Amino acid sequence: MMKMFLVLLIAINVNSFCVDKNLSNTKSNNAESAIIKLDENKAPDFALKSFDGKTVKLSDYKGKVVIIDFWATWCPPCRKGIPDLISIQDEYKKDVVIIGVSLDGEKTIKDVPGFVKSYAINYPIVYGNEKVVNDYGGIEGIPTAFVVDKKGNIVDKHVGLVPKDTYVNKIKELLK
Repeated sequence: MMKMFLVLLIAINVNSFCVDKNLSNTKSNNAESAIIKLDENKAPDFALKSFDGKTVKLSDYKGKVVIIDFWATWCPPCRKGIPDLISIQDEYKKDVVIIGVSLDGEKTIKDVPGFVKSYAINYPIVYGNEKVVNDYGGIEGIPTAFVVDKKGNIVDKHVGLVPKDTYVNKIKELLK
């Protein structure tokens, strides 16, 4: 019975988020999707190359609600959440932008363009680096998403797979 409980617990942890020891030196204390409320905290600006060679800057989207989603092609919860992000981008394209920050490493970075095409991702996908990971406090696991208000302040941080309604409710609150 205890063995079955441990197997179930491990399965829940794997399905909640992916951990890559290269992403951060910190350890996660909570395998479930964690929501951390942050005080008005300016989101660090970045200029990152997109998978199609363009430079994407966070500051280009001032005046919009931005969801910065740290993810990788090899992460099952990341892949599971992408259709919701695509839907949100479609529904709120006038007021919201999602920026996907790929944390794929050497072995999988080549998979990003095909992945974007196969999923028909409709928002910018950029390649993350150590600087952006550090600027955002170190990424403990993926997916990790930051919600940034129209003024450029981080208002939410989510670690793990997040229900679409969580994002939509926050977007509606921020667009009032």
